Amino acid sequence: MGRFTLKCLKCGTEYGEQYRLSCKNDDSLLRADYYEKKLELRARPGIGRFHSWLPIREELTTEAGPITYKSEALARELGLSNLYIGFSGYWPEQGAFIKTCSFKELEAHPTMQLLKETGGKAIVLASAGNTGRAFAHVSALTGTDVYIVVPESGIPKLWLPEEPTDSVHLIRMAPGNDYTDAINLAGRLAKLPGMVPEGGARNVARREGMGTVMLDAAVTIGKMPDHYFQAVGSGTGGISAWEASLRLQADGRFGLKLPKLQLTQNLPFAPMYRAWEAGRREIIPELDMPDAKQQIAETYATVLTNRAPPYAVNGGLYDALADTDGIMYGVTKEDALEAKKLFESLEGIDILPPSAVGAASLLKAVEAGNVAKDDVILLNIAGGGFERLKEDLTPIPITPVATAENPDVPLEDLIS
Repeated sequence: MGRFTLKCLKCGTEYGEQYRLSCKNDDSLLRADYYEKKLELRARPGIGRFHSWLPIREELTTEAGPITYKSEALARELGLSNLYIGFSGYWPEQGAFIKTCSFKELEAHPTMQLLKETGGKAIVLASAGNTGRAFAHVSALTGTDVYIVVPESGIPKLWLPEEPTDSVHLIRMAPGNDYTDAINLAGRLAKLPGMVPEGGARNVARREGMGTVMLDAAVTIGKMPDHYFQAVGSGTGGISAWEASLRLQADGRFGLKLPKLQLTQNLPFAPMYRAWEAGRREIIPELDMPDAKQQIAETYATVLTNRAPPYAVNGGLYDALADTDGIMYGVTKEDALEAKKLFESLEGIDILPPSAVGAASLLKAVEAGNVAKDDVILLNIAGGGFERLKEDLTPIPITPVATAENPDVPLEDLIS
């Protein structure tokens, strides 16, 4: 007997256990329907505890996983009595062992495992930095080939906590290209024989991996939080939190009210924030991201810049926000830097730029009265502990194997 089926959210067509990114009938997201309806924790470290709701057969044994702890110092500063931090990064003192320092690693482990179980040979992805680092790390651990296309701004974020292996193929976009250009080139590479596209939000294994942040919080707190805060670029983390909440709601032991998604984009590039504020399901580029490349260049957390997010698609971020009566914020670089300084000084761990953007929205929400003092709040610190990691390990930069001048370069120039 299988562990799950994939179901189209629009037409209801079901597919067996497979590495599949889309329905044959429409462009809706697919969602995993698990035979285990109750969350039964496995005696595994890290993400493997949540095997009940991961779309893979073999249980993961990695130490990497989210942790949840109750904040004291930041909570006191903000006047909140039930603030919980979901931390995905490296912080051994708190039991956090994600050596790439980002919750993107939670996506990479189940995705690479599903690829292996379904006979895939090599995976192709575009990344603004953190996702590429996570997949490169899992590639180095498993020997499964990964081709990563990264804009110039992402290259400094491409390092490993171990020696890179021959299975990691990093392709750098020449200056002047952005994340969307990287996505376009990766799309072409993924059509080559033996290659599988990683799929972004369409990849159920990625979403389930990220959803473990919500699962860990519910298990730790004993119920689902009332509010969930996170910075978003594609919105996939928000979709993942919503889907995990729907499963927890159906389980029945963690409360019935879905957490209110309070999600954030980093100004000036904030197309989903602008569309949501205008009450629109569709993103209109000339209104929501005018002069996109210039805005992206001015954005502090560059990993949060996606020009084609899964916002309007069936089962996408618009639906997640609508279903949870959600709120979106736009925060400036100054807001984020101020929140970063406050968080680090009070909580005692360094955080990555997207986490600073998420923390800034919590400050805004408290100021605006969008949360009550005793509400149970989960702040997803989706990346952190890089400075802490450097005390224990030496990050090793990944050397690009090729440079692409634009998304339309001949592919044979990139793959030897």
